[in-house]
Amino acid sequence: MLTQDLLIAASALMGLLVLAATALKGWQGWLALKDRELQVARPQREIEGGASEGAARIEIADLKERIRKLEAIASGVDL
Repeated sequence: MLTQDLLIAASALMGLLVLAATALKGWQGWLALKDRELQVARPQREIEGGASEGAARIEIADLKERIRKLEAIASGVDL
């Protein structure tokens, strides 16, 4: 036999469980949405060697600077 207090407590607990399950499902959906947004926003192109486009530009600029210095050394000019 359930008393009125026990019935109210059990109902409140069930309501809390329903709310928690709904919140968890919503949180997982939100995380999935953000993951998809990141997948779309992330550039899919990669330069050879696995470098991204920005890193490749930095590497190219560094190589150009090294070539300029080597050419200056070869021609006898002090930097």
